[in-house]
Amino acid sequence: MPKQVDHHERRESIAHALWRVVDQHGWARATMREVAREAGVSLGQLQHYFSSRAEMLAFAMEFASEQTSRRVSRSLRSLDQPPHPRDVLRVVLTEMLPLRPDSRATSRMNAAYVLEAMHDPSLRQQIGLGLRDGRAMIETLIREAMSQGHIRSDCDPIIETDLVLALTGLVPLLDLDVIEPQAALAAIDQHLDRLFAPAS
Repeated sequence: MPKQVDHHERRESIAHALWRVVDQHGWARATMREVAREAGVSLGQLQHYFSSRAEMLAFAMEFASEQTSRRVSRSLRSLDQPPHPRDVLRVVLTEMLPLRPDSRATSRMNAAYVLEAMHDPSLRQQIGLGLRDGRAMIETLIREAMSQGHIRSDCDPIIETDLVLALTGLVPLLDLDVIEPQAALAAIDQHLDRLFAPAS
């Protein structure tokens, strides 16, 4: 009996191969042929699952998003229950930073994805939806924290959401060794301390 191929597992394996190629060599080197070689499959087999680089990238980013969500969920389960909203925001932000091999690969994939989306309308729509969903989640957390008295009621939840998301701009500074991980974490902690400071 020929071995049954798990197609979802094969697609995930290809996604991991794409991560490795982008992480080690950059998006410019992530050709279909190079990813097939890294995944240990033929170019024809790769094209059976993905007809283009853009399609392969879109799936890899969807898979990366799932992995990030799992990391966030794991970290949240380790907190006191129910977790304080400040701790939730800190977990979400730190899991987006390239501080470990898996999150570093996700970060570099995301940078490639954004650049590719600039010139591909379908990718642009997909990444826009994902970013808007993520922003809505952060705004909901901040509004809930305000309603519970953890954040001052005179704060503007929309501006505070955008300021929290601006901290994700630390990613390229870490990737390019402009700042150290501890400096990024200190900036996040100081911002959250100010946001959650009690009214004077």
